[in-house]
Amino acid sequence: MKNKLYIKDYNNLLIVIFATLVCMGWVSCDDNPDKYESTDGIPDIYYVRVPNPESADSLLVKAYMNNTIVLVGDNLTSIKEMWFNDKKAILNSSFITRNTLFVNVPNEIPSVVTNKIYMITKNNDTIAYDFGVQVPNPSVASISCEYAHDGEIATLYGDYFIDDPNVPLTVNMPGNVPVTEILSIEKTKIVFKIPEGSQKGYINVKSIYGTGRSKFQFRDDRGIILDWDNKNASGGWRSGKIANSNPEGISGNYVYFSGNMKGDLSTWDEDNFSFNLWGISNGRPEGDLFSIPIDSAQLKFEINVTQSWSAGALQMIFTPWSTKDTNGYIADGVTPRGLWRPWESSGSYQTDGWITVSFPLKDFKYDHTGKALQVAGPGNYGGLTFFVYHGGIAGTDCTPYICIDNIRVVPIE
Repeated sequence: MKNKLYIKDYNNLLIVIFATLVCMGWVSCDDNPDKYESTDGIPDIYYVRVPNPESADSLLVKAYMNNTIVLVGDNLTSIKEMWFNDKKAILNSSFITRNTLFVNVPNEIPSVVTNKIYMITKNNDTIAYDFGVQVPNPSVASISCEYAHDGEIATLYGDYFIDDPNVPLTVNMPGNVPVTEILSIEKTKIVFKIPEGSQKGYINVKSIYGTGRSKFQFRDDRGIILDWDNKNASGGWRSGKIANSNPEGISGNYVYFSGNMKGDLSTWDEDNFSFNLWGISNGRPEGDLFSIPIDSAQLKFEINVTQSWSAGALQMIFTPWSTKDTNGYIADGVTPRGLWRPWESSGSYQTDGWITVSFPLKDFKYDHTGKALQVAGPGNYGGLTFFVYHGGIAGTDCTPYICIDNIRVVPIE
């Protein structure tokens, strides 16, 4: 008798365990009415809206590429494929219910523009719905060299550079000087010759979809800290080795670093690989070298690496205006700086002439070995030291020749 009672209780226990697993989601159940199940028939689209519930009453008839939209209607679970013009969208059943469907507009520019969404159903019916895909204005992010000379070849980088056969893409340099020699156009870059008479300022690129202004100024002379023509690093222990030929300067004099560098992080050669701008010793006004907030500022300069660089990091170290007569901050483990190792991914780095590089000051947060520190606050930017040294990652022995000019701090636009 006891044995039969035990078996009966055991069966009840199994029932309880199974019910618990169902409630916890370990065993599937049918109490989720919105779960995805493909259905027959055709979809009925009432309207398209933005995803944010607070703006759900904002109806859409078009949207930019890569934006998320929501189709609202009935029997949307019948849709197995969706196309915007001639570009296929990616559908995720986790975001599809009978009445709503979340989808990203494809991030590809349509080749054939019909301004329609095509929905292919489970039963291979095709349903069309009027909806336009907007292509953004050209986005002009950077140029290979901001100080390129008239007649030189330069490359603009960005996105949505669309050269339509009926509405050709155009580039206008500052001073409203049109580019007449465009060598090649891709969606993310334009190769062209700098026209005669180009001035300082913003570059405009116009496509069939609108006009985009550059996020930088061509030949930008704002915020110049060092150019070795009008502003130098005299007063520091090392003011830098200066040249203007072999290679030719991009705008007059430049500082250069050269010598033998070991790949094992042991090289410490301030004479050949550094300069110190100490604000107080150089006669700079007391305070920081710029007034832009740290989070919205970037350090820029032109660089020309004529002989391969494969070891050490360019350490870009800001110091307080009063710092002088010491190099202790270089490896003290507490002074934050920017580190640049352009050879790290490929093993070696060399440029094809002068290029522009930029570094947000919010990324100046490392010690000399690459250990993370806090970004320095205002009052710590009255001097500047560059030193190719250490960096925390071993490279290979090299004899680099590194030329630098037009060091400046400008806003991130």
